[in-house]
Amino acid sequence: MLTVENKIKVRYQETDQMGVVYHGNYLVWFEIGRTEYVNKLGLKYTELEGLGYYSPVIDINIHYKKPVTYGQTVTVKTSLESYNGIRTVYAYEIYDEKGDLAVTGNSTHVVVRQTNFTPVLMRRIYPHWHQAFIDQVSED
Repeated sequence: MLTVENKIKVRYQETDQMGVVYHGNYLVWFEIGRTEYVNKLGLKYTELEGLGYYSPVIDINIHYKKPVTYGQTVTVKTSLESYNGIRTVYAYEIYDEKGDLAVTGNSTHVVVRQTNFTPVLMRRIYPHWHQAFIDQVSED
């Protein structure tokens, strides 16, 4: 199964008064990881959107294990946790520069029509995307 790694240098503006990464910034890093994961599969969100669809987050979970501080370089590891043709769940792990696990989480997404936000089956509207995800799930 594919796992994509992104290195991110913690910038000063991403931290709070304590010098610790502000909790909301981890969600931005999840987004970076998810977008790169999709790109590594040869897929593009812009193509999906060009067909008239979006892929919004419908649930997100995050678990803080230890703080990350200004100046560190973190590694965001992103993989596919599950996919059933409607819901896609991405898994995230963020490691500090010592290699210690700092944050874990996952996000659940569905694909919806842009016009009315009703969910759609990926195999019908974007078979190439559907197959790429099925191939990842079946590699378990």
